[in-house]
Amino acid sequence: MGSSFSDSKKRVLNLFFEPQSVAVVGSLKEGYFGGYVVIKTMQNAGFQGKIYPVNPSYQEVLGLKVYPSIKEIPEEIDLTIIMINRRSVPTVMRECMEKRIRAVIVVADGFAERDEEGARLQNEILDLAKRAGIRILGPNTAGIVNSANGFIPDPYEPGYKKVKPGSVAICAQTGMINPQAFPYGDLHYGVSKICDYGNKCDVDECDLLEYLESDPATNVITMYLESIRHGRRFLDISKRVAAKKPVLILKSGRTQEGAKVSASHTGALAVDDQIFNAACKQAGIIRLEKFRELFELPKIFSLQPLPKGNRLGIVTFTGMVGVLAIDEGAKYGLSVSRLSPEIADQLNSIFPGLGKPVVDIGPPMAVNNYMTIYADILKTILLDDNIDCLFNVIWTSPFKEFVNEYLKFYETLQGNDQKTIATWIYGPSIPLINEMSGRMEDLGFPVFSDLEMAIKALGISYQYSNRGKGEK
Repeated sequence: MGSSFSDSKKRVLNLFFEPQSVAVVGSLKEGYFGGYVVIKTMQNAGFQGKIYPVNPSYQEVLGLKVYPSIKEIPEEIDLTIIMINRRSVPTVMRECMEKRIRAVIVVADGFAERDEEGARLQNEILDLAKRAGIRILGPNTAGIVNSANGFIPDPYEPGYKKVKPGSVAICAQTGMINPQAFPYGDLHYGVSKICDYGNKCDVDECDLLEYLESDPATNVITMYLESIRHGRRFLDISKRVAAKKPVLILKSGRTQEGAKVSASHTGALAVDDQIFNAACKQAGIIRLEKFRELFELPKIFSLQPLPKGNRLGIVTFTGMVGVLAIDEGAKYGLSVSRLSPEIADQLNSIFPGLGKPVVDIGPPMAVNNYMTIYADILKTILLDDNIDCLFNVIWTSPFKEFVNEYLKFYETLQGNDQKTIATWIYGPSIPLINEMSGRMEDLGFPVFSDLEMAIKALGISYQYSNRGKGEK
């Protein structure tokens, strides 16, 4: 079946990420939150659309004319961002109706997540929006990001100007994924879109999945959910989208206590966790367990090809790590591959005893030309047809010369028909580990925070590539 996402719905959702004109309604006082920050952040990120500040108390801000109300703006507006007291939001929504604006982001909080009065106000603005054909993101949201066009209307000061473009979309019911909360300025794999849908009184995870399904800039989708409003629709859409792009979801509310707290956070009821788990398996969704995984695990899909099978190669400096990697890999259906006789012989000729299923390169480290041997070892292993994916452990040493030599070798691997590689780097210098990790990822080779995360990345990558096989 084809997508049920209509052209008109797509055009409206496009307005959230690709507006040509934006009205910003809220405080324009210089500070760390509010309309002033939104405008400054968009300007710093290079957003080329028109920006119309709205506040009756100002004449000009950041070189832009300020309008007393939305009605006073003479041009057409694609998107309105509202950051005012909750009781005033319905009034601004009516102005948006008169102005025929189709998309509104309500950053303002204090709605269904707070009390009965907030729930009433949320229903009121939603009713107004439905009557006028307006789509609402929020309320209680930190907004969205489109890295490609510099549209970063973050209401909080992020402290940096750019979000590196990439192929990972991150969506959540929390502002913890937005630029002010995560160091996207230092992220090396890049993101395509970011969206905090807040209370999702209107635009929700189903809408975002459909939008991202056809977004050419997005190759992998990650989501944090506290609730699902339309279970059947979510299942149908996620099954279709996950067949085209990996969908990774972290869901809270696994316990009764967590479900109660999530309801107070966004004013929504969490879905039963066992039902959700079954839905994930049916739809082909990859379920995450930790918040950190939202940002780390997508790297394997963003930067590496999918493995063709489950045969795991391991290169390590210590036997302990090799054994732990084997145990961890078994959780995801990965099995350590026996090296082909030819490759084993070649490794043994490089250094006696290397030609084993787990290649322990600790002993050759004492050799004077160790880095030359290291490059030969990796090149040889990557030629083995018995290996589909590789877990590579790197010891940085305390010397930057080693880092440079490693990177020279990895540059030679770029553009090759390579196997799926996940790397874990350790050593005595955190600055060198961080530097090498970033430069490796700039070359297209993901580095993970620990061996378990690296193996899980390979495991879910294999499981995704193997989805549906063997089924009738």
